[in-house]
Amino acid sequence: MTEPEETFYTQERWQNWLSRVEEEELDPENEDSARLLLNLQDDAAIAIAKIVSAYDEGRLDEEGAIDELTRVREIVLSETAFEDEEKRMLIDGVQTSLVCVFYAAEEYIVAGPAEDGTVEDFVRAAANAEAEDDLDAALGYLVQAGTRVIDGEELDISLVEDLEYGLVSEWVNGLDSLQSAMSDPEVVEEED
Repeated sequence: MTEPEETFYTQERWQNWLSRVEEEELDPENEDSARLLLNLQDDAAIAIAKIVSAYDEGRLDEEGAIDELTRVREIVLSETAFEDEEKRMLIDGVQTSLVCVFYAAEEYIVAGPAEDGTVEDFVRAAANAEAEDDLDAALGYLVQAGTRVIDGEELDISLVEDLEYGLVSEWVNGLDSLQSAMSDPEVVEEED
């Protein structure tokens, strides 16, 4: 008998979050609105953390883990159909934060944790690359930082306070969700 396949994330789950966002009066300055968006982001990060853990524990091989990550990425990063432009932009921000998390998980599975450098080194290098408009390099550095986070190194979120608002700060925000998910991969409960 083969084991039943583990389900890490579903289209339905993502759609439930989007439906909640659609129903809510969202105000990014409002704590409840911000929490809803963070929970949505954390929920996706938890799915990614569970895939990485399944790989680390031998329940998924490399190909299976990459396939699962790809499947979840296609769900989470697909374009949303909100008519409300502000909500579309807020979800886009969540998706942007998660891009780095997906790449970091893939890199970790394929190549393991980055060997040279600390999370802080990589975050600073990414900020410098962003300042020089080299976003590919910035993302690359943060992917390396993400592999270290997956491996258990701590991301000091106070680093974000020093960053200019931009893609690097969004990506680091995603890595913070990944860090939380790796340390406590409990499901974020969708409130009814």
